[in-house]
This record gives sequence, C-alpha cells and structure tokens, in this order.
Amino acid sequence: MLSGAAADLRVGDFTSRAVVPKVYGEALLEIAREDPRIVCLGADLSPATETDLFRDALPDRFFNLGIAEANMMGVAGGMARCGDMPFAHTFGVFATRRPYDQVALQIAYPRANVKIVGFLPGLTTLLGVSHQAIDDLALMRALPNMTVLEPSGPAQVRAAVRAAARHDGPVYLRVRRAEGPLPADFEAEPLAIGRASVVRDGDDAVVFACGAMVEIALAAATTLAGAGHRVAVVNVATLKPLDAATVIQWARRTGVVVTAENHSIIGGLGSAVAETLLEANVAARFARIGVRDTFAEGGSTPYLFDKYGLTAGAIADAVVRLRSRAP
Repeated sequence: MLSGAAADLRVGDFTSRAVVPKVYGEALLEIAREDPRIVCLGADLSPATETDLFRDALPDRFFNLGIAEANMMGVAGGMARCGDMPFAHTFGVFATRRPYDQVALQIAYPRANVKIVGFLPGLTTLLGVSHQAIDDLALMRALPNMTVLEPSGPAQVRAAVRAAARHDGPVYLRVRRAEGPLPADFEAEPLAIGRASVVRDGDDAVVFACGAMVEIALAAATTLAGAGHRVAVVNVATLKPLDAATVIQWARRTGVVVTAENHSIIGGLGSAVAETLLEANVAARFARIGVRDTFAEGGSTPYLFDKYGLTAGAIADAVVRLRSRAP
C-alpha cells in the first residue's frame, strides 16, 4: 500500500479534478470558523479528504497523525475530553474496520464528541478490496451511542456536516466526493438526524435508499413510471437512529419495499429496514439491492455498480418482481 505523500498524490489522481468543488472541505471550514472547538485530524490523506482547505486556512487547528488510524482515534477521544470537537478523517474502511477497537472504547463507550468522517464509501474506488468500505455501516451501526449519517450527494453534505457538529456525541459521517462541477441550479438540501425524507411520491412500491443510491433509485422510479408503476423513493440519510415511523408508514402504504445501498446487504440499510418492519409486525414484499456478500474487484464506479447490481435496472426489476407476487 502507498504511504505518506505518495498516497495523497496517487489517490488524488483517481478521485479529484481541478474543476471539482470540495463541498465537504468548504463546509467543514465554514463551521470551524464559527466554532473554535472544531479541530481537524487526518491520516495523511489531506487532498483526498478535502481537509487541505482546513490545513491551509487554520493550521493551528489541523493535526496530521500519519497513517496510524488507531492512534488518530485515541487522540480524537482525548481531545474531545479536553473540550475540543475533533473531526477525524480518512477513507471509510480505515476509519472503521482498522481502528474499530479504539473507536469502540475511546469514542463510542465514553460518548466522546468526535466526528469520524469516512470517504470512498462502498464501491467508489479503483483501489480494490483494501480500500472498499462495504461493511462500515454495519460496524458503526452496531456501536452503542454512535450516530450514522450518509448524505445522498453533494447537495446534502453541507447539512450533514452541520448536523454532525450540532449533535453532542460520536458521529460516523460517510461521504462521497463530488465527481464533477455542480449544476448552475444547484441547491443545498436539508438533513435532520433521525429523519428520512420522501423525495418522490408513489403508492405501488417504496425504495428506501442512501448515499449514491438515492439518485439511482430516482432513475429507477422514473423508468417504472413509464410502465405504469408509481414508486416512492425515500432518502434515508440517517441510518442510526433510523426513522422507524417513516419506514413503517411507507411499507404499510405500499406493501412493496426495496432497499438500495452502496454497501453489503448484510448489516446496513437493508438490515435496518428489515429489522424495523419485523419488530413492528409489518408484512411487506421485500428485496435488498447492494453488494451481495462478496468482495469486489477494483474498477471504475460505473463498472463496479453495473457488475455488482447497484443499478437502476436492478431496482426496477426488483420492484416488478415483487409486485407480480401475490400479496
């Protein structure tokens, strides 16, 4: 694995272009200027996590801990105990699986006011299995006291950063960087912890989606509308605490439920929705779209999403299949 500055350069080549806005980095710097408690921690991935903006603007509050993620989590927990609000940054797989014991015992257990920010969610990297975070949501959902957020895209990132900062306690914020210039009519979207948002109405089925899969679910709903299926899409930007009331309401209303996530189907959004419906005694025809209990190869995001079934076609096929079954 590459280390130090070489890692920054190599990953930066894969994930950023000069014309791509640093939506997360700008949002973090904005709130840091408002709140002196906020400090920025990194694991030698400043450009790739957009924290180079913070480093250059507020160098006295920026700390590069090197490629030592477990140590970074311990430092973050200690700084929180001293009154700071650390935002700790690296790729999602290195923010969760690698330092999990430190996250559990030094951040989640004492309810330390630490915000853990994981980039490269799921299958959004060329770098293969070592960098693909396909189990991070499952790991972080399992930790008591941990809030888990995944904004649907650049439009919701700013609100996610502010929501994380307002929350008194540990947060895991799963972020995918913008891939190109934002459209001229770009408008920021709200995000409230514990609240899902209905982004498309429909009575025939509902798709609960998070992260990159929200846009894909909307594309599937548009396709299905052409065939006479009115499909609702719900953006579940908070995976923990889950908005159980909205999940139950829409499952009862439609009777057909599909979940879509850029993550393993085990332990993430699909599991959270299934657990909620079963415990509420809600009967619904149900399918999960996501990585199906396998490690994925490296490749471009479109290639990987197509190969592993994270597509609008897969969502549409699931809806049609479920609706064809007898209630």
